[in-house]
Amino acid sequence: MPNIFEKLFGALNKKDKDLEAPVPVAPVRRDPDATMPLPSLPATQPMDEKKVIQIQETLSGAQEAVKRFVVGVAQDVGRVRNHNEDVVLVFTGHLAGLEPMPSFGLFVVADGMGGHSLGERASGLAARKVAHAALNQILPSLLADPQSDTERPALREVMESAMQAANRAVVEGVPEGGTTLTCALVIGEQVIMAHVGDSRMYIITNESFEQLTRDHSLVQRLQELGQLSAAEAAVHPQRSVLYRAVGQGEGLEVDVDVRRLTPGARVLLCSDGMWGLVPDEKIREIVFAAATPQAACEALVVAANEAGGPDNISAVMVQLPY
Repeated sequence: MPNIFEKLFGALNKKDKDLEAPVPVAPVRRDPDATMPLPSLPATQPMDEKKVIQIQETLSGAQEAVKRFVVGVAQDVGRVRNHNEDVVLVFTGHLAGLEPMPSFGLFVVADGMGGHSLGERASGLAARKVAHAALNQILPSLLADPQSDTERPALREVMESAMQAANRAVVEGVPEGGTTLTCALVIGEQVIMAHVGDSRMYIITNESFEQLTRDHSLVQRLQELGQLSAAEAAVHPQRSVLYRAVGQGEGLEVDVDVRRLTPGARVLLCSDGMWGLVPDEKIREIVFAAATPQAACEALVVAANEAGGPDNISAVMVQLPY
């Protein structure tokens, strides 16, 4: 018979072991959307009123500097051609801060000619070369320290020399091809136009609709001589013949002009596949009906296609802030 004390100690020992065993605990599920409280921040001293005003003025100036132009681009091969000889190039830059750079953009439309891929090669080469030559001269001064005495290039001369560089590149690289070349350099409220051929540039405001470029075409020359009316020129069988184009020889004559743009003004560049099918009044109507420059360019392409779309269609629009 077991000793009663052994039984008692055995029971007590078993109870102690049961107490030492870990008690299973149900896992706590964490709410994935729950947030953790942030540690409290130390109290700060109220900012001096003059400092507050200074910061507010700085922020206000930065907000003004952020205002920039808006760009739209649209292009289509049209309804007749099976390849695209138009080239569009858009290059923009913006720097905001205490020492802001004015909004900057280079916009190019080139309409190639020559056939058998010569046209698109000529227009592509001309667009790249004119941008390369112009930006190499302009960007260093734009990005220089505003307090430095960096020499600022004459923009008319920059665009003239860039167009000549593009012409040489096409003469050497695509000797049997050619292209129109219309460029708009926009810096702040200023636009510098450089142009050869019959692609066009318009300046459109609430008060005016102006064609800034002059067509270097045979029918335009006959109109200027009084030998052809505008209606006759529109249907003339040689209306696409140019007497001046990039790639047609050395000594290219370039049209260059400089204008000051008003707030909200729109600059439109387009190939003859657009303006040749959409009358000026219709262009103006579409531009002002569109909510954005992009919507305007797309609507202009649609209008040219609805009118038959016999040629490639290109449109670039830049709108200044109000």
